[in-house]
Amino acid sequence: MDFKLLKTLCQIHAPSGNEVAMKEFILNYVEVNASKWKTKPEVIFGDKFQDCVMLKFGTPRTAIFAHMDSIGFTVRYNDQLVAIGGPKAETGYKLVGEDSMGPIECELLEDDGNLYYKFPRGIDRGTELVFKCDFREDDEYIQSCYMDNRLGVFNALKVAETLENGVIAFGCWEEHGGGAVPYLAKHMYEQWGVRQALISDITWVTEGVPHGEGVAISMRDRNIPRRSYIQKIIKIAEESGIDFQLEVEGAGSSDGRELQLSPYPFDWCFVGAPEDHVHSPNEKVHKHDIACMIALYKVLMERL
Repeated sequence: MDFKLLKTLCQIHAPSGNEVAMKEFILNYVEVNASKWKTKPEVIFGDKFQDCVMLKFGTPRTAIFAHMDSIGFTVRYNDQLVAIGGPKAETGYKLVGEDSMGPIECELLEDDGNLYYKFPRGIDRGTELVFKCDFREDDEYIQSCYMDNRLGVFNALKVAETLENGVIAFGCWEEHGGGAVPYLAKHMYEQWGVRQALISDITWVTEGVPHGEGVAISMRDRNIPRRSYIQKIIKIAEESGIDFQLEVEGAGSSDGRELQLSPYPFDWCFVGAPEDHVHSPNEKVHKHDIACMIALYKVLMERL
């Protein structure tokens, strides 16, 4: 599998609240590539959807939600940084961004929970800084910052190549509390009657979900999806022959939470590859798990 697209996605500056560059990349990518896909989608975006993008294929029954944003840092005062989402912060990490005086590459400093930057000059307050991308690939693994959730976006774009019926929603803010999913769900439910979803995101490597044994189907995290829907997905996965693992956690959350709290009767399930070194510059995912994720999504979007 060619991972050039994934590498490009990991390098795009799109922390929560400033997903414009990712939105523009996706819109351009669809314009250039959609003519080669099995079904050309209707592309839905604009002011009433803020910086989100939806792709509607045929007569949709199921939606894929893939958040575009990443964790990062906001420049405060006196060299201070404020976290965006929950980044792992260690002294020495390289951060990049841009302010009114030009591009920035600086060092992160952590001191007893307080975050600072080290740079020869002051950086404009409000500037967003993100991890510098160091994309590494070997025979088994991909390692980079922002696999969460650029891999979820990559998965959705690969599924789009053969998708006949469905919706793909690229959303915002997931890493910092959410906010976009409810109005996307409203549009899908009211316009097309869609009320079931897959969450294309990245989960954790744990003692029960290791690298290399397939995509993880989450039976629960902090939130508990409807069991009958989860069982339907597990049955399809078993019949497909694609490697998968069952995840059971009591913490963590995703866009599924916003669907469950919305006023619309959405069923949802988190299906994603497990990664190690979460929310750091060194997020690591096994290539076999990526392949299984894409393959299972294609089957689920056909059969659900």
